[in-house]
Amino acid sequence: MNLPSLRQLRFLVALNDELHFSRAAERCFVTQSTLSSGLKELEDLLGAPVAERTRRSVMMTPLGRELAERARGVLADVGEMVELAQREAGTLRGPLRLGSIPTIGPFLFPRLMPRLRRDFPELRLYPREELTESLIEGLRGGRLDVILIALPFDIGDLSSESLFMDGYQLASTPDHPLAGPDPVHGADLDDETLLLLERGHCLQRHALAAFPESHARQDESFAATSLATLIAMVEEGVGITLLPQLVIDAGAARHAEIALTPLEGAWPREVILAWRKSSAREEDFRVLAQILREERDRLRAEHGA
Repeated sequence: MNLPSLRQLRFLVALNDELHFSRAAERCFVTQSTLSSGLKELEDLLGAPVAERTRRSVMMTPLGRELAERARGVLADVGEMVELAQREAGTLRGPLRLGSIPTIGPFLFPRLMPRLRRDFPELRLYPREELTESLIEGLRGGRLDVILIALPFDIGDLSSESLFMDGYQLASTPDHPLAGPDPVHGADLDDETLLLLERGHCLQRHALAAFPESHARQDESFAATSLATLIAMVEEGVGITLLPQLVIDAGAARHAEIALTPLEGAWPREVILAWRKSSAREEDFRVLAQILREERDRLRAEHGA
């Protein structure tokens, strides 16, 4: 009896999650035609369709949805078999699929990757940026090995290690009433309107929770898709925002004509590394966590200098 390949199962899970051939292909690092061909071969093997296709949409069949969920478990089990073998082979060797939220990865990956190439030449790191919900889903389904996210967020039964606490500074135009050497308190933000990232980004929720007692609110007429856009809008005088210290230390706002004012008493976000409890590579992830902490400390020291 012919059986589906792991590649076909990955294609099936990706299409079930994305409901879009182009996005599913991008997630699997293949062309759209390759993904379509692989799924057609899977359907021929099964003798039944897994999806209904039109020019504008994709809808999974009931069989396709059920098979995708089963395939997710198969892929996770196979991934753990590989992890077990890699653990026996040594620390940080072989492929490692590391996911991160967009408000952390771009500011740590440029420092992390050269060090890993130098210290662990047999490691093949595959970094990916996604929103928190997608990262957790990818981790549970075996698409990712370990993820870099920020709390507070419900991570359920995942294992994790805390990396660092990440505070905020107020970003505004230099002539804004709150700009200056004196720290800003939660009460100072009462009735202020904040520019924030669009819904789905955990930083949007974290920024609003930084001062739980404050009556600051989000500008509902605007939502940035990236931190670069957010900084540009502040520079243009559209409004004010809270920027994580990691972003500031990494130089994201270095060339922007904005004022950065300390925030006193703000609740920081907690940056963590998380993985499946069943993973055989916990030792690898603990080593990776220590490296990430060290690179964060170096970044802080360089910024302070």
